[in-house]
Amino acid sequence: MSKAAELAALIGSGQAQGNRNIIINGAMNVAQRSTSVSSLSSTATYSTCDRWMVQYGTAGTFTESQSSTAPDGFANSLKLDCTTADASPGYLLIIQNVEGQNLQQIKKGTSNALRTVMSFHVRSNKTGTYQVNIFDKDNTRIVGASYTIDSANTWEKKSVTFPADTTGAFDDDNNNSLQIEWWLASGSTYNTGTLPTAWETRDNADRAAALNVAIGASTDDEFYITGVQFEIGDVATPFEHENPTETLVKCQRYYFETARLTNSAVHYASIGRISSTTQGVYTTSLPTPLRAAPTVAANPVYNTGSDWHNNLSGVDNRAWSGAPAAFAYPLEDAVVSWYVATAAWASGYVGMVTQPYTPTGESENYISFDAEL
Repeated sequence: MSKAAELAALIGSGQAQGNRNIIINGAMNVAQRSTSVSSLSSTATYSTCDRWMVQYGTAGTFTESQSSTAPDGFANSLKLDCTTADASPGYLLIIQNVEGQNLQQIKKGTSNALRTVMSFHVRSNKTGTYQVNIFDKDNTRIVGASYTIDSANTWEKKSVTFPADTTGAFDDDNNNSLQIEWWLASGSTYNTGTLPTAWETRDNADRAAALNVAIGASTDDEFYITGVQFEIGDVATPFEHENPTETLVKCQRYYFETARLTNSAVHYASIGRISSTTQGVYTTSLPTPLRAAPTVAANPVYNTGSDWHNNLSGVDNRAWSGAPAAFAYPLEDAVVSWYVATAAWASGYVGMVTQPYTPTGESENYISFDAEL
């Protein structure tokens, strides 16, 4: 496709005027779950900055945080700080997953497929060559690029391009079609092949083939990233700063929680009714429809003897006898219905979910709704 035709496609899709960035929360400004989580290892988890998953696979132990250390023009970054080293790591990578319906403008799998470019700011104590991939999960295809951190403990902006792919279209749905992955450490399973600069069927040996550093081999190791932008084209454009509320609502499509209250007051988390002698049914209003039916959870986590209750308008209350769960969820709704088992009482009453103050071992309490990829 000619440059003129590519520009016309950009304008027609609205990418040239705004909403260029396919990444959500690329400036790391939203962190609903926590701003810092320690002792992370051997797990894949959304812990701090919304929409950003870190996969830890025997690569040491880390503290993950939303950091105020950031380059000019940004307030926050995602930081990984090694607290226990592992000289022979399995893998360590930062990931953002993308719905297929948010990728249709790339026209992958067609004769009009478009090139893409990724730009981001990084900082680390370790100089060397790193690798970033985009992995098409619908068709098990991957392409990658390398970048170099030249100066230790210095913010550097990087930009890498990816070729168009006329093979294998992204599904046009709300499932996980694209995994964008920044590799920071790897074992031999992932680094004995060659850098996949052209689209190919995924080979694990190629996924970190260009990587010549290992974040996590020393407790001095740390890595920061922010200002991430993934867009159509060959040349990265300036980072697209959004209204903070717009970014928050985009994140809340994947994860939402009720207001966090400390142990200074009873938490009236939701209003509903007692649908039977052993079940409370509740509804929670959402700022935006969720991506999919959520996993409902209570913090502190429900367990036998926990302080979560159903409360009958202040007249009577019964402790939960099971963990909460969601009913079938209509995806166009900005209200989610959920239920919880409770100690026996008369049905038909209006009730509220309450968390008394001073829950054991906890300083905050809330209900969360997780619809992440």
